[in-house]
Amino acid sequence: QVQLVESGGGSVQAGGSLRLSCAASGFTSNSYCMAWFRQVPGKQREGVAFQTSYGSTRYTDSVKGRFTISKDNAKNILYLQMNVLKPEDTAMYYCAADDRLLWCAETPRYWGQGTHVTVSS
Repeated sequence: QVQLVESGGGSVQAGGSLRLSCAASGFTSNSYCMAWFRQVPGKQREGVAFQTSYGSTRYTDSVKGRFTISKDNAKNILYLQMNVLKPEDTAMYYCAADDRLLWCAETPRYWGQGTHVTVSS
């Protein structure tokens, strides 16, 4: 029933910007957390940015000051604005959500299929 569809990934030069989008559908209420995760082959999945249904946000240290998570509540679209991108940001980015938790943990209930971001020097 719940579906998350990411878009906006691509290739960008270091220092550039991208905005990822995640369209959420199928939720019966607005009370769900959302988050962005990323994963590089050989490394564990990393939580990048988190937002509660209430609107509180938090970020992993490596992206603080560069990434911003936001949500268009009317359209149920989650965004990840990524500025000053670095090669180490290269990863598959996944949108996630959970209607059981205030904060999405490392294993949220619902996942998108991912959108890849490549940052070159």
